[in-house]
Amino acid sequence: MTYTNDVFSRIAGYSARELKGQPHNIIRHPQMPRSVFALLWQTIQAGGEIFAYVINRCKNGDHYWVIAHVSASRDRSGEIIGYHSARRVPERSIVDEKIIPLYDLLLSEKNKYPNRKPHIFHNTEQTFQNMEYCYRDIVHNY
Repeated sequence: MTYTNDVFSRIAGYSARELKGQPHNIIRHPQMPRSVFALLWQTIQAGGEIFAYVINRCKNGDHYWVIAHVSASRDRSGEIIGYHSARRVPERSIVDEKIIPLYDLLLSEKNKYPNRKPHIFHNTEQTFQNMEYCYRDIVHNY
């Protein structure tokens, strides 16, 4: 992380100093599927943007949900020089009725494999198609 605002720091329970230079996974909740982050990175590294539902873990162990709009930051020549995420509070009914069941399904698929990291992309095309369909439906109705 290169910058955090006061609201983010207060909600996450970390000071800006504690977060600066840290990877985002310092706040990754164990119920957040790695495949969602794989889709996110695949999208933004290709120059696209994505709206993603993210569950984060606070320093004290609590958690909170956000809908993150993530996109690339570019220099004057158009080269990607970093990434930017603007977040807002998602509608709770969407999280409860759509996102949590989807993420539970993704985690259940991941847990089928003893060595999970190599299987982040297992059945990637189908997983991403399902996620894209669900996300498109959810985000357009948000």
